[in-house]
Formats: sequence, C-alpha cells, structure tokens
Amino acid sequence: MQINLRIKENVKTFTRELFYALFDEEESFQKELGNLKEQFFVIASEFQHENLESVWEQFLGKLPQIKCAIHLDALATEKNDPACVGLQEIYLAYPGFHAIAVHRVSHEILHLGLPIVARMMSEYIHGKTGIDIHPGATIGESFFIDHGTGIVIGETAIIKSQVKIYQGVTLGGLSVKKDLAQIKRHPTIEDNVTIYANATILGGDIVIGANSTIGANVWITQSVPPNSLVTYQSEIKISTKRHDK
Repeated sequence: MQINLRIKENVKTFTRELFYALFDEEESFQKELGNLKEQFFVIASEFQHENLESVWEQFLGKLPQIKCAIHLDALATEKNDPACVGLQEIYLAYPGFHAIAVHRVSHEILHLGLPIVARMMSEYIHGKTGIDIHPGATIGESFFIDHGTGIVIGETAIIKSQVKIYQGVTLGGLSVKKDLAQIKRHPTIEDNVTIYANATILGGDIVIGANSTIGANVWITQSVPPNSLVTYQSEIKISTKRHDK
C-alpha cells in the first residue's frame, strides 16, 4: 500500500490556520474560509471521501458551537489558575487551552467520517504541547488543563463539565487487546472533579463521582463515589543533616 506521508504537513497547516482563524473577527474569518476549504478538500480527498461539499458545510455548521465551547474553556482556565493575568495570556500562551481547542475541532472531524485526519490533528497538537487527547474522547463544558505535559486521555473516555486535570494524568484502559476496540475502555469523569498530577485512572467501567478530588500519584482501577477525596499516603521523613567537624 502506498501512503502519502506528506499529507501530514497539509494537516499541520490546516490545523494551525484554522486554530488562528477561530479567534479572528467575523469579517477576517469569512475571508479565511476559502483558503481553509481548499486545504480541507486536498486533505479529505486523500482518503477518497465522498460528498466533500456536504461534509464541509456540516463542519461549518458546527463551528459556532465549537467556538462557544472553546471560550468556556478559556473562562474556566482564567477562573482556576491564580497565575493567569487574563484571557489574552490564555489564548496566546497556555498549552492546555491549545490542546483542548484543537481537540474540540478534531472531535467533530472524527464524527464527520474522517478519523485519520482527526487523529493527525490531535498528534500535531500533541507534539506541540505534550498533551495526548484522542479525538474520540468526549469532553464537556469548561474543561481546565493546568501545565498539561504528559496527560493522556483515551479514545472512549468521557469527561463531563467543570473538570480540572493536572500534568501527567492518564485516563487509560486496563487492556490493549484488539478485540476490545469497539467497547468502552476508558473511564468516565463526572462533573466538577479535580485530578491532580500523575494520577492514573484505568478501565472502561470506572466512574469518578461528581465533586470528587483525586490526589497526586494515585492508581485507580475501581469507581469512586461522589464527593470523595482519594489520596496516596507515603511517609516522608525530614531530618537535620549531620555536619562533621
């Protein structure tokens, strides 16, 4: 099978320019649409996709909803990060916000029947941010990622609204058997959950209940009731060093 690897460069360009255009004023955005449409057709035709005009129109119809969701993510970031000086900083310099924004676009591309294009988009921003979100993951409103490096969110994960996740978190599967491809393999995170750094939550039947806090470095393979606090207890000893005379 012959594969055109250069299409990855087209996807990078399309993803980057679409990301920028989403935040333009409406007049500038409309001017960009012609170029974006042309790039989209080049990419989608590589996968022998039919009815490209219809697919593009469906995608355009989703953009207002995507832009609204992205703005709510930005507001959640501003609310939850005490180091943030305002929305301008978030839009320009927050890798977690960038990863979420591209995910919201790639998720729609996936559901329009272009799974490989969606995955290439997610891998582009993964390379930029160190945040790996499969385009199949379902993410609710006002999602906040702080720092973000090393986060992995699997294909069938469900994250509901007002969730906060820190660096190194994994929402993964307990098994990688190929015959499990069509079942839910990744956890569900209910509303208003906070998951601190390097926590690992595995399994498709796992539910982290609403309003729970998952502490750093925990390993979870069973469901957690709502309003829970889950921590990993380790003994740390601090003593005074001996200074030899």
